[in-house]
Amino acid sequence: MQRTNKHKHRVAIIGGGFGGLAAARKLRGADVDVTLIDRANHHLFQPLLYQVATGILSEGDIAPPLRELLRDQRNARVLFGEVIDIDLEARRLKVTTLDRTSEVRYDSLIVATGSSQSYFGHPEFADDAPGLKTIDDALEVRGRILGAFEMAERENDAAARRRFLTFVVVGAGPTGVELAGQLVELSRRALRNNFRRIDPAEARVVLLDAGPAVLSAFPEALRQRAMLDLEDIGVEVHVDTAVTHVDRNGLETDSKLPSLRRIEAATKVWAAGVQASPLGRMLANAGRFEIDRAGRVHVDADCSLPGHPEVFVVGDLMHLDKLPGVSQVAMQSGRHAADTIRRRLEGDSRHRPFRYRDYGSMATISRFRAVAEIGRSRLAGFPGWMLWLVVHLAALADFKHRLSVFSNWTIGLLGGGRAERVITLQQVFGRHAMSERSGPPNSAGQGAPLKSDRVPTVR
Repeated sequence: MQRTNKHKHRVAIIGGGFGGLAAARKLRGADVDVTLIDRANHHLFQPLLYQVATGILSEGDIAPPLRELLRDQRNARVLFGEVIDIDLEARRLKVTTLDRTSEVRYDSLIVATGSSQSYFGHPEFADDAPGLKTIDDALEVRGRILGAFEMAERENDAAARRRFLTFVVVGAGPTGVELAGQLVELSRRALRNNFRRIDPAEARVVLLDAGPAVLSAFPEALRQRAMLDLEDIGVEVHVDTAVTHVDRNGLETDSKLPSLRRIEAATKVWAAGVQASPLGRMLANAGRFEIDRAGRVHVDADCSLPGHPEVFVVGDLMHLDKLPGVSQVAMQSGRHAADTIRRRLEGDSRHRPFRYRDYGSMATISRFRAVAEIGRSRLAGFPGWMLWLVVHLAALADFKHRLSVFSNWTIGLLGGGRAERVITLQQVFGRHAMSERSGPPNSAGQGAPLKSDRVPTVR
């Protein structure tokens, strides 16, 4: 990399997730100017999104502002906006924020935009089975979950009440398993004695997966333990069961069991797959690079683009050595890209391939139950749960948020209460439904009049 006399070396980072933030922090103290671009103003700790969705944590607990995290890093600035065009030859980005468009020039570029939910060719499923990838997703899911209990309380028809009290989670990876477990905890413990006409403990929680096992990336012994724990706390687990249709009142599967071919459920959550962010295809179109079926960009061994050593693709967006889509890959590859930039500026042009260090995998099932694989160690039950708590608490971005999360965990996981149970009509029924109806739908799907025509103001 050659430097000019006009400016410091300019590093643009697209994405403020695990990879982007790790790269920005790694460049602290370097003789560079860092511009971190993100269409959200916060860094999201995705592994705990399901706890926002089930009322244990607030969104602020797991989404600290990027400006706050980088406030003491004088060589870094945050730009709120979305990259809509990349000119690799001119080394220029086009960034838009609402109706304002600007350019960002770079000498080195790190692309760390992560992944989004995949519906395997059925994007229409998203309307009735939201994913769990963003704060908006978590708040919508929380509104649907808690709203279902509210609707069941006011429902006179037994079949409609059962539909409101049936919750289906599609996908038995860590997110799906953890969400299903917390739905049971919510209904059996947190909502106890909160209602007068229904018993929340009667809620049915169903976990579906098209594959042959839950937590398929874990060792066989831990998969079996997770399955037993889920069934023990009351989750209905059905593997080798693919979802073929989703609508407002339920879903359909390809199961051989007649009782599973159609499940009536008001609340469905999709946790069954990911696809790379659209920026991967944008990069491919800009430079004719290869992408895989999930939209990930093929990169060289050092995470750089072929023919463009100044551009790095890290985390979930890169295709390299069949690496898993986990936060550790994103953070380590982000740091590797930043370290490569620093070394080049110091005159070290040696090619150093990225080496991923696997720190293990873990998933919590419910209170006092988890499974963890750390090196050759296998932990389950209470020891696994304690390790899960410590690791996730330490992984949060700063001390203030660790303290807040620990406090809410003490209330939610140990005491049984849920600190975050505020919902709005818009979260329960959606903006589109609120604009079309004079009130929330009843069991027959008809509008019930509100006392006021005014659509509630939310968030």
